[in-house]
Amino acid sequence: MNGHHAVLISNQLEAKHLLSEIGASPAGIEYMVPKSVFKCIKLKNISNRAANIIKQEMLSKGGEAAIAKEALMDEGEHDVLLMGTIRHFQRLVDKLRMQPFGLKAVALEIETILANLETTQWTMQLANGRRLEIGPQTKIMGILNITPDSFSDGGRFFNPDKAVSRALEMAEAGVDIVDIGGASSRPGSQMVEEMEELRRILPVVERLATEDIILSVDTFRARVAEAVLGAGAHIINNIGLFAMDPDLLEVAVRWQAPMVLMHNRLQLNPGQEYVNLVDDIIIELQQAIAQGAAAGLESEKIIIDPGLGFGMTHAQSLMLLKRLQDFRSLGRPILIGASRKRFIGETLDLDIEGRLEGSLAAAVIGIMNGANIIRVHDVRATREVARMADAVRLTNG
Repeated sequence: MNGHHAVLISNQLEAKHLLSEIGASPAGIEYMVPKSVFKCIKLKNISNRAANIIKQEMLSKGGEAAIAKEALMDEGEHDVLLMGTIRHFQRLVDKLRMQPFGLKAVALEIETILANLETTQWTMQLANGRRLEIGPQTKIMGILNITPDSFSDGGRFFNPDKAVSRALEMAEAGVDIVDIGGASSRPGSQMVEEMEELRRILPVVERLATEDIILSVDTFRARVAEAVLGAGAHIINNIGLFAMDPDLLEVAVRWQAPMVLMHNRLQLNPGQEYVNLVDDIIIELQQAIAQGAAAGLESEKIIIDPGLGFGMTHAQSLMLLKRLQDFRSLGRPILIGASRKRFIGETLDLDIEGRLEGSLAAAVIGIMNGANIIRVHDVRATREVARMADAVRLTNG
């Protein structure tokens, strides 16, 4: 047997390693790396005139481009799928910068997407003086529900003493962030009043703020966010973008508090059908990031969460997990929360108590597909599978 085989290269670092492995010269490596990595980029709602120019320019550079057949005839807008190596895209960008019809802006967006796909590390300044290094190792966010009705552990940590003890347990197990929630967002639950949410979580935040633990608070309410940030919290985990309480953005800007922005059709647009699952979620997250930046909360403060299971069928949640890499185009750390969720139970035909293995599998799949933070109930077990997944993902040996 001759040992011939395919080699799959996902980024420029891997390309550099493989070229070094076969003995290519340093100059040859630098020249060949952009030719070794193949990418597909989808452009949305491009005018037909611009779409046809993009297609012809990409073809002329040796890449490929696909547009709808109607784009040759009507005057509307269509999507464009570009396919090529990094070098093809670099040459395309150079040419589009000199073109009319808004193509200079398209060139900048393509360039930004390519840079975002290579970004694997972020240093995030938190509220109250803390800092969080994200990447290359996966961060574990432990769930601390101080509620009587959360879908998995409702009532177990409703007592403040038990909640604090649970947070300290998670810290001992290797958690990176503790996410404290006082208002259940599970399907069918009744959202508690603001003052009750505060009554549940504020004493716990105050006590844990004296510990060496990064604290996130799971809330969409401005007054709750103001109070917990004042008590020492570091991150706001917001399930409602900026729609469920428009005043939340002003609080985040004033505190310069990092925020998790979660896509959430369940609360914001219940029953609304997706036209294209991944495209629709990316657009809504882009809009929220832009809204934050316009108000003074720069994108460097944003973590994105595609919202697994929120208003989706279990098949859509599985597809989202499979297509998680697409969200790296946004250039922000990706958080996923699959732990013990309904789509795991429906896939495996298991109740909540039996979903540990499915949750761990989802965590590993998420990590291999680009997740940087995993939000979980089972900290110790997830920490171990994340370490193993990271060891495989980061090896170049």
